[in-house]
Amino acid sequence: MSLAELVFAAGVVGAGGAGFPTHKKLTGSARLLVANGAECEPLLASDRYVMRHEAAEVIAGLEAIRRELGCPEAVIGLKRTYVREIAALEAAIAAQGAAVSLHLVDSFYPAGDEQTLIFEITGQTVPPGGLPLALGIVVVNVTTARNVAFARRGEPVTRRLVTVNGAVRRPAVVDAPVGTTAADLVDAAGGTTAGAAVFVQGGPLMGAYHPWSDAASLGFGKANGGLVVLPAQHRLALQAAKPVERIIREAQSACIQCQACTDLCPRHLIGHRLRPHRVMRAAGTEEAVLLDPLLCCECGICELIACPMGLSPRRVIQYAKGALRASGARLDGPAAAVWPEQQAGRPGRRIAQSRLVAHLGLDGYPGQVDDLVVCEPSRVAIPLRHGAGRPARPVVAAGDEVTAGQVIAAVGPDEVGCLVHASIGGRIAEVAPGFIAIERK
Repeated sequence: MSLAELVFAAGVVGAGGAGFPTHKKLTGSARLLVANGAECEPLLASDRYVMRHEAAEVIAGLEAIRRELGCPEAVIGLKRTYVREIAALEAAIAAQGAAVSLHLVDSFYPAGDEQTLIFEITGQTVPPGGLPLALGIVVVNVTTARNVAFARRGEPVTRRLVTVNGAVRRPAVVDAPVGTTAADLVDAAGGTTAGAAVFVQGGPLMGAYHPWSDAASLGFGKANGGLVVLPAQHRLALQAAKPVERIIREAQSACIQCQACTDLCPRHLIGHRLRPHRVMRAAGTEEAVLLDPLLCCECGICELIACPMGLSPRRVIQYAKGALRASGARLDGPAAAVWPEQQAGRPGRRIAQSRLVAHLGLDGYPGQVDDLVVCEPSRVAIPLRHGAGRPARPVVAAGDEVTAGQVIAAVGPDEVGCLVHASIGGRIAEVAPGFIAIERK
């Protein structure tokens, strides 16, 4: 079997959050392979754990991908503050004689944004609305590379490292079966220390906020590397809970057009024609035909750092982006061009990670998590969709007995999606529209 076939059979998807099916990246050729190890969200540490403790697997997976794509070299982009991770990776590179190098970046947010990291490494801008392959570059996450190494041995993705941090008693990296619920993950970290709490699936800036009532039912998938618990009255939780109608009214009445949101926008600073202040001015008007929202990576700097009025440009942009996509809008004209003059002053406008953490009131939680906890729940709820692409189609029924690693939902190799495997052995308890629940025997 080819590497792409092995990766498809193992159900490997991008582990950094987007969940794009990895086998789709292993066709054709590229001039450069980039591994993203920057893990830009505050409080998350799963990728760092993999680089420290499984560096040999990361390098072996990268080498396999590099050879498959015909790349002369692979580069791992990570922060220069990751001293232990750098040492582990350098040792693994030397031991394997791999054609892999490290590119160290400053600790800023969002260094782990794919297009920002490419700019840091190459000085080139991915065309607006385009893919890194337009520059001859393929990007994978470091945990994805490690999973590719496992796939070469015939081991499917059935487990996931999840950083559980925030208002929990013992913040930890939790090794858990895919589909482990938020409640079980938090229990593995000693339970919550907050009375009324919310939890975030992902990081505190770009993750999805959920009420605590969802914790017992929401299963974490292959692309979900973080769970952050926050008090319900935390600034970030209150911001996420604002109704979009109120946010748009505030934008219409209180935006002073200072342009700070645009001046600090990471995508604007690599040359994309994204101008959040223009989108704020257009909120609720006919000027909403602006294509700028299609360029946004939704990092949140505009509303959490830049805006002096406490407004929410990101939420306005998300709303406009949804409307544009529903209308079938596509980038063209000036919006699809690169504007190099916008890159002037970029280094001084990057947001230091330490400043961000303190500004958002997250400095009371550990920035680095070293403890590993193994979680073995009695029930899992395995999502049928793990990021980009279509959900897999169940091939089992309630009452069936399954073993760990068995395919329980499928897609075709030509489809954008991934195979889903049983993460524990047991009985199929439920086949629901969005997930399959398994109870351990």
